[in-house]
Order: sequence, then C-alpha cells, then structure tokens
Amino acid sequence: MNVLYVYAHQEPKSFNSSMKDTALEAFEERGDSVKVSDLYAMNFDPVLDENDFKNRKYTDIFNPFLEQLHANKTDGFAPDIKAEMDKINWADMLIFQFPIYFTGFPAIMKGWIDRVFSPGFAFNPLTQSAYETGLLKGKKSMLVTTAGADKDWYSKGGMHGDIHELLKSITHCTLEFTGLEVLPTHVVYGASNLSEDDAKKELERYRELILSL
Repeated sequence: MNVLYVYAHQEPKSFNSSMKDTALEAFEERGDSVKVSDLYAMNFDPVLDENDFKNRKYTDIFNPFLEQLHANKTDGFAPDIKAEMDKINWADMLIFQFPIYFTGFPAIMKGWIDRVFSPGFAFNPLTQSAYETGLLKGKKSMLVTTAGADKDWYSKGGMHGDIHELLKSITHCTLEFTGLEVLPTHVVYGASNLSEDDAKKELERYRELILSL
C-alpha cells in the first residue's frame, strides 16, 4: 500500500512527533511505501492566492475557484501544489495527523486542503463530481488527532460535544466530499497531560492500529 502521511505539528520532540514516528515504523514493518508531508518542516504556505498559479486566466478579478479549475486543465499550478497532488495520485491512502485546534485542523493543514484539494482535481461541482463520484474515489483516508482535553469534554453532553460530530466538517464535508473512503478517526485524549506510561500505551495502541490496516 502507498501511504501519504500529512502531518502538522511544530515540535520534533512532541508526543505528536512520536506518534508519527511510530506510524512510519509500523508501515515499514508492514512493507508499505510512505511519503510524508511534514507541513511545518516544509514551511508549507497555507494561503491560497494568485501565487498558486503559473498564469492567471482572469486578470481583472481573482476568483480562486475558476483559477483552480483552469490550472487543473493546463498543468498551471505552482510547483509546491503540483508536488502534493502528485503524492495524492501516487497514494492508496491518506492519513492526516494533527492536534485539534478549535475543534478542527491547524491553519497550516486547512491551507493544505484549500490549495491542494482543488476543483478539477479532488472534486468538480460543474460535473457533479462529489461524494460517491468524487475525483479521489478509490482511495482511503483517516484522521489521527490529539486533544488537550479529556474524553469527557469531547463526549455527547460534554463541554465541547461529541468529537466525531465536531469533525464531520472534515470527515464528511471534506474527505467524503472528494470521494475518499473515511476510516474511523483515531483520537488521543488528554494528550497534554499524559504520564510516561500512558504515553507508551497510546503509542502502542496506535502502532497496533497501523499494523491492522
């Protein structure tokens, strides 16, 4: 299996980084091929603007949707976007690992989605290519995330509410929208306060998940 691992955390010595390394080791043990997009290490630009395109089709007003459609038809994306698209085309599975920021992606990962999951590449409403007919159909995806708060906060009736409901804007409206099959989200709760023993248990739990894919 070819896996694209999209990762967003600033600190190489963090628990998130240990999770990433654990996953990469498990994929190697499985015999899979993995490419990593470490967004902070890459200094990935999350801003969708006119610099995303080699040549603008419409120069009087900037319409990102129309420019992305045009760029997909003319191979007109900037090299950093094209490189990420090539990784997606290569991959059988996409894994997104990130700490929850305000119940969603960190800005750098949201920007990756905005710039890379473009109309004409991941979906196309003009041809009704979405959900069951999304352009990434046939590939799998999974969210892997850490929450600073305990599970009680992210449960039904909790302070924040059910984490799986909160993440539907990603799992359903983003990933499934593009045709991706979405596997159950893997969550580590209370990640900010894990003891050394609990951290080891969580890493082993994640390792076992990757090995079971």
